[in-house]
Amino acid sequence: MDDLHLLDDLHRDGARQGPGGDAETRLAIALSGLGDGKNLTIADIGCGSGASTLVLADALDARITAVDCMPAFLAALDRAAARAGVADRITPLAGSMDALPFADGSLDAIWSEGAIYTMGFTAGVAAWRRFLKPGGILAVSELTWLTAARPRDLTAYWTDAYAEVDTAAAKLAVLERHGFAPMGYFVLPEHCWFDNYYRPLRQRFDRFLDRHAHSAAARAVVDAEEEEITLFERHKDHVGYGYYIARKVDG
Repeated sequence: MDDLHLLDDLHRDGARQGPGGDAETRLAIALSGLGDGKNLTIADIGCGSGASTLVLADALDARITAVDCMPAFLAALDRAAARAGVADRITPLAGSMDALPFADGSLDAIWSEGAIYTMGFTAGVAAWRRFLKPGGILAVSELTWLTAARPRDLTAYWTDAYAEVDTAAAKLAVLERHGFAPMGYFVLPEHCWFDNYYRPLRQRFDRFLDRHAHSAAARAVVDAEEEEITLFERHKDHVGYGYYIARKVDG
Protein backbone atom coordinates (compact mmCIF):
# COMPACT_ATOMS: atom_id res chain seq x y z
CA MET A 1 0.00 0.00 0.00
CA ASP A 2 1.48 3.38 -1.00
CA ASP A 3 1.74 6.42 1.25
CA LEU A 4 -1.38 8.08 -0.16
CA HIS A 5 -3.54 5.06 0.61
CA LEU A 6 -1.99 4.74 4.05
CA LEU A 7 -2.82 8.37 4.80
CA ASP A 8 -6.34 7.80 3.52
CA ASP A 9 -6.69 4.82 5.84
CA LEU A 10 -5.36 6.75 8.84
CA HIS A 11 -7.61 9.77 8.32
CA ARG A 12 -10.83 8.31 6.94
CA ASP A 13 -12.35 7.60 10.36
CA GLY A 14 -11.66 11.09 11.65
CA ALA A 15 -14.39 13.69 11.96
CA ARG A 16 -11.80 16.12 10.58
CA GLN A 17 -8.77 15.65 8.35
CA GLY A 18 -7.22 18.89 9.55
CA PRO A 19 -7.58 21.61 12.20
CA GLY A 20 -10.93 23.36 12.41
CA GLY A 21 -14.15 23.72 14.35
CA ASP A 22 -17.86 24.15 13.81
CA ALA A 23 -17.90 27.47 15.68
CA GLU A 24 -15.04 28.74 13.53
CA THR A 25 -16.86 27.78 10.31
CA ARG A 26 -19.91 29.65 11.61
CA LEU A 27 -17.74 32.70 12.37
CA ALA A 28 -16.45 32.65 8.80
CA ILE A 29 -20.03 32.42 7.54
CA ALA A 30 -20.96 35.45 9.64
CA LEU A 31 -17.99 37.43 8.30
CA SER A 32 -18.90 36.46 4.74
CA GLY A 33 -22.39 37.97 4.91
CA LEU A 34 -23.90 34.88 3.25
CA GLY A 35 -26.46 34.34 5.98
CA ASP A 36 -29.09 36.47 4.28
CA GLY A 37 -28.67 34.79 0.89
CA LYS A 38 -31.30 32.58 -0.73
CA ASN A 39 -30.78 29.57 -3.01
CA LEU A 40 -27.02 29.91 -2.83
CA THR A 41 -24.65 27.71 -4.83
CA ILE A 42 -21.51 26.78 -2.92
CA ALA A 43 -18.53 24.50 -3.54
CA ASP A 44 -16.67 23.07 -0.55
CA ILE A 45 -13.34 22.09 -2.10
CA GLY A 46 -11.17 19.48 -0.42
CA CYS A 47 -14.05 18.79 1.96
CA GLY A 48 -12.69 15.54 3.41
CA SER A 49 -15.40 13.80 5.42
CA GLY A 50 -17.40 17.01 5.39
CA ALA A 51 -17.18 18.72 8.78
CA SER A 52 -17.41 22.17 7.20
CA THR A 53 -19.92 20.99 4.58
CA LEU A 54 -22.37 19.94 7.26
CA VAL A 55 -22.13 23.33 8.98
CA LEU A 56 -22.69 25.15 5.70
CA ALA A 57 -25.72 22.99 4.93
CA ASP A 58 -27.18 23.66 8.37
CA ALA A 59 -26.47 27.40 8.45
CA LEU A 60 -27.30 28.52 4.89
CA ASP A 61 -30.05 28.31 2.31
CA ALA A 62 -27.73 26.66 -0.17
CA ARG A 63 -27.00 23.78 -2.48
CA ILE A 64 -23.47 22.60 -1.76
CA THR A 65 -21.17 20.58 -3.99
CA ALA A 66 -18.67 18.80 -1.75
CA VAL A 67 -15.48 18.05 -3.68
CA ASP A 68 -12.77 15.62 -2.61
CA CYS A 69 -10.43 13.22 -4.38
CA MET A 70 -11.00 10.48 -1.78
CA PRO A 71 -14.25 8.53 -2.32
CA ALA A 72 -14.04 7.09 1.22
CA PHE A 73 -14.27 10.59 2.69
CA LEU A 74 -17.29 11.40 0.51
CA ALA A 75 -18.98 8.16 1.60
CA ALA A 76 -18.48 9.22 5.23
CA LEU A 77 -19.99 12.61 4.38
CA ASP A 78 -22.99 10.92 2.78
CA ARG A 79 -23.66 8.99 5.98
CA ALA A 80 -23.18 12.01 8.22
CA ALA A 81 -25.41 14.19 6.04
CA ALA A 82 -28.18 11.58 6.20
CA ARG A 83 -27.93 11.48 10.00
CA ALA A 84 -28.04 15.27 10.17
CA GLY A 85 -31.01 15.53 7.80
CA VAL A 86 -29.18 17.69 5.24
CA ALA A 87 -28.39 15.11 2.54
CA ASP A 88 -30.77 16.81 0.10
CA ARG A 89 -28.61 19.96 0.21
CA ILE A 90 -25.26 18.29 -0.50
CA THR A 91 -23.95 16.77 -3.73
CA PRO A 92 -20.69 14.81 -3.28
CA LEU A 93 -18.24 15.06 -6.19
CA ALA A 94 -15.14 12.89 -6.44
CA GLY A 95 -12.47 14.81 -8.30
CA SER A 96 -9.40 16.98 -8.24
CA MET A 97 -9.46 20.57 -7.07
CA ASP A 98 -7.33 21.59 -10.05
CA ALA A 99 -9.88 20.22 -12.57
CA LEU A 100 -13.20 21.52 -11.28
CA PRO A 101 -16.27 21.17 -13.52
CA PHE A 102 -18.06 24.38 -12.53
CA ALA A 103 -19.11 26.96 -15.10
CA ASP A 104 -17.52 30.39 -14.95
CA GLY A 105 -19.48 32.76 -12.72
CA SER A 106 -21.72 30.02 -11.36
CA LEU A 107 -20.93 29.97 -7.63
CA ASP A 108 -21.96 32.30 -4.83
CA ALA A 109 -19.14 31.01 -2.63
CA ILE A 110 -16.14 28.71 -2.55
CA TRP A 111 -15.14 27.17 0.77
CA SER A 112 -11.91 25.30 1.46
CA GLU A 113 -10.80 24.55 5.00
CA GLY A 114 -7.20 23.38 5.28
CA ALA A 115 -7.04 22.10 1.72
CA ILE A 116 -5.96 24.87 -0.67
CA TYR A 117 -2.31 24.03 0.14
CA THR A 118 -2.71 21.00 -2.16
CA MET A 119 -2.64 23.39 -5.13
CA GLY A 120 -0.79 26.14 -3.33
CA PHE A 121 -2.50 29.24 -1.98
CA THR A 122 -1.67 31.51 -4.90
CA ALA A 123 -2.56 28.93 -7.55
CA GLY A 124 -5.83 28.09 -5.84
CA VAL A 125 -6.90 31.69 -5.41
CA ALA A 126 -6.07 32.46 -9.04
CA ALA A 127 -7.71 29.33 -10.48
CA TRP A 128 -10.92 29.40 -8.46
CA ARG A 129 -11.77 33.08 -8.92
CA ARG A 130 -13.39 32.54 -12.33
CA PHE A 131 -16.00 30.18 -10.89
CA LEU A 132 -17.39 32.88 -8.60
CA LYS A 133 -20.20 35.25 -9.47
CA PRO A 134 -19.42 38.98 -9.20
CA GLY A 135 -19.22 39.66 -5.48
CA GLY A 136 -18.84 35.94 -4.73
CA ILE A 137 -17.14 34.81 -1.55
CA LEU A 138 -13.90 32.89 -1.09
CA ALA A 139 -13.34 31.44 2.40
CA VAL A 140 -10.22 29.38 3.08
CA SER A 141 -8.08 28.38 6.04
CA GLU A 142 -4.37 28.26 5.34
CA LEU A 143 -1.11 27.58 7.18
CA THR A 144 0.16 30.96 8.36
CA TRP A 145 3.13 32.35 10.28
CA LEU A 146 1.83 34.19 13.34
CA THR A 147 5.08 35.97 14.21
CA ALA A 148 7.80 37.74 12.25
CA ALA A 149 10.61 35.84 14.02
CA ARG A 150 10.39 32.07 14.49
CA PRO A 151 12.47 29.18 15.84
CA ARG A 152 14.84 27.80 13.24
CA ASP A 153 13.58 24.21 13.42
CA LEU A 154 9.97 25.32 12.89
CA THR A 155 10.89 27.47 9.90
CA ALA A 156 12.94 24.67 8.34
CA TYR A 157 10.21 22.06 8.82
CA TRP A 158 7.31 24.02 7.35
CA THR A 159 9.30 25.71 4.60
CA ASP A 160 10.31 22.26 3.43
CA ALA A 161 6.79 20.81 3.80
CA TYR A 162 4.94 23.78 2.29
CA ALA A 163 6.99 26.45 0.59
CA GLU A 164 4.08 28.94 0.53
CA VAL A 165 3.75 29.20 4.30
CA ASP A 166 3.80 32.95 5.02
CA THR A 167 2.41 35.71 7.19
CA ALA A 168 -1.20 36.88 7.09
CA ALA A 169 -0.08 40.15 5.50
CA ALA A 170 1.46 38.23 2.61
CA LYS A 171 -1.63 36.04 2.18
CA LEU A 172 -3.95 39.05 2.18
CA ALA A 173 -1.74 40.69 -0.43
CA VAL A 174 -2.13 37.60 -2.65
CA LEU A 175 -5.90 37.90 -2.38
CA GLU A 176 -5.79 41.57 -3.31
CA ARG A 177 -3.49 40.98 -6.29
CA HIS A 178 -5.88 38.36 -7.66
CA GLY A 179 -9.03 40.43 -7.57
CA PHE A 180 -10.38 39.91 -4.06
CA ALA A 181 -11.27 42.39 -1.33
CA PRO A 182 -10.55 40.91 2.12
CA MET A 183 -13.59 40.89 4.41
CA GLY A 184 -12.26 39.12 7.47
CA TYR A 185 -9.37 37.21 9.00
CA PHE A 186 -8.91 35.27 12.21
CA VAL A 187 -6.60 32.59 13.59
CA LEU A 188 -7.96 29.17 14.51
CA PRO A 189 -7.68 28.74 18.30
CA GLU A 190 -5.62 25.95 19.82
CA HIS A 191 -8.58 23.68 20.50
CA CYS A 192 -9.12 23.40 16.73
CA TRP A 193 -5.70 21.74 16.54
CA PHE A 194 -5.51 19.73 19.74
CA ASP A 195 -9.08 18.78 20.65
CA ASN A 196 -10.55 18.52 17.16
CA TYR A 197 -7.63 17.11 15.19
CA TYR A 198 -4.38 16.04 16.82
CA ARG A 199 -5.72 14.17 19.88
CA PRO A 200 -8.28 12.15 17.89
CA LEU A 201 -5.56 11.43 15.32
CA ARG A 202 -3.18 10.15 17.98
CA GLN A 203 -5.92 7.91 19.36
CA ARG A 204 -6.12 6.16 15.98
CA PHE A 205 -2.39 5.42 15.66
CA ASP A 206 -2.41 2.04 17.45
CA ARG A 207 -5.37 0.65 15.49
CA PHE A 208 -3.82 1.93 12.26
CA LEU A 209 -0.51 0.21 12.99
CA ASP A 210 -2.30 -3.01 13.93
CA ARG A 211 -4.24 -2.99 10.65
CA HIS A 212 -0.97 -2.75 8.74
CA ALA A 213 0.97 -5.26 10.84
CA HIS A 214 3.25 -2.48 12.11
CA SER A 215 4.90 -2.30 8.70
CA ALA A 216 7.79 0.08 8.10
CA ALA A 217 5.63 2.16 5.77
CA ALA A 218 2.82 2.48 8.33
CA ARG A 219 5.29 3.33 11.07
CA ALA A 220 6.82 6.03 8.85
CA VAL A 221 3.39 7.62 8.41
CA VAL A 222 2.81 7.69 12.17
CA ASP A 223 6.29 9.03 12.85
CA ALA A 224 5.74 11.86 10.37
CA GLU A 225 2.45 12.78 12.01
CA GLU A 226 4.07 12.66 15.46
CA GLU A 227 6.85 14.96 14.30
CA GLU A 228 4.31 17.53 13.13
CA ILE A 229 2.27 17.29 16.34
CA THR A 230 5.32 17.59 18.59
CA LEU A 231 6.59 20.58 16.66
CA PHE A 232 3.21 22.31 16.96
CA GLU A 233 3.04 21.60 20.69
CA ARG A 234 6.43 23.23 21.12
CA HIS A 235 5.93 26.22 18.81
CA LYS A 236 2.17 26.87 18.64
CA ASP A 237 2.64 30.60 19.29
CA HIS A 238 4.43 30.99 15.96
CA VAL A 239 2.32 29.08 13.45
CA GLY A 240 -1.33 28.24 12.91
CA TYR A 241 -4.18 28.32 10.45
CA GLY A 242 -5.36 31.72 9.33
CA TYR A 243 -8.96 31.86 8.13
CA TYR A 244 -9.36 34.26 5.19
CA ILE A 245 -12.70 35.54 3.93
CA ALA A 246 -12.70 37.68 0.78
CA ARG A 247 -15.08 38.99 -1.88
CA LYS A 248 -14.52 38.86 -5.63
CA VAL A 249 -14.32 42.36 -7.10
CA ASP A 250 -14.57 43.53 -10.69
CA GLY A 251 -11.52 44.47 -12.70
